[in-house]
Amino acid sequence: MSLQKMVAAHPQVDDATEELILAARHAMLCSLFCTSCADACVAEDMDMTQCVRNCLDCADVCTATARLAVRRTAQDIGILRAQIEVCIKACDHCADECEKHDNEHCRMCAKMCRECADDCRKALPLIK
Repeated sequence: MSLQKMVAAHPQVDDATEELILAARHAMLCSLFCTSCADACVAEDMDMTQCVRNCLDCADVCTATARLAVRRTAQDIGILRAQIEVCIKACDHCADECEKHDNEHCRMCAKMCRECADDCRKALPLIK
């Protein structure tokens, strides 16, 4: 299934911006990566409290971002832009924390957070 086609099928959408849909898809994946990383951090032998918190916050922000990005009826562009900006900040913050740790789950989470932030940065100027 194509998320791009789903959003394009909306009766009030003239042009489903590919960059915004890609950002929404990455945000959903990032939410899952962050949730999984937080869970793995709990199982680590060292104190990973800050990493767990950052991952869970990022997961929640990413979920909200993905949901806002695909809802198009009476869309408030200012709110969507603000949410995407928060998503970029949350992803960068989470990646910064995960990059401090030497374990595979944090490395993968940081990489996904960077990809999500990059896609959100690409979509932001196209949201008007």
